[in-house]
Amino acid sequence: MAEIQHSQDGEIAKPNTAIIWKTFWILSGLTALEFLIAFTMPANMLRVGIFIILTIAKAAYIVGEFMHLRHEVKFLIWAIILPMIFVGWLLLAMILEGGSIFTMLQ
Repeated sequence: MAEIQHSQDGEIAKPNTAIIWKTFWILSGLTALEFLIAFTMPANMLRVGIFIILTIAKAAYIVGEFMHLRHEVKFLIWAIILPMIFVGWLLLAMILEGGSIFTMLQ
């Protein structure tokens, strides 16, 4: 059940919705920017790169705000981020270099 927090006066404190609205506007702005880029830029590698960067930025902001990772100690943050960087690097290396096995077999 939700707890009702009382102030020193015995009155019920007002809900702090400013952070929620700030998060809403930031994520809405990034999504609108993605739509703008999707409908105005021609399909090329630059557009794909921009989408990847914006997606990672949105994911990092969501993890920081909604999963409260931004408020944790720095060691825990790096303990989560560093393996994710290496996994992303491994996936990128596999995608870029994965086709070389076919040239070696011929």
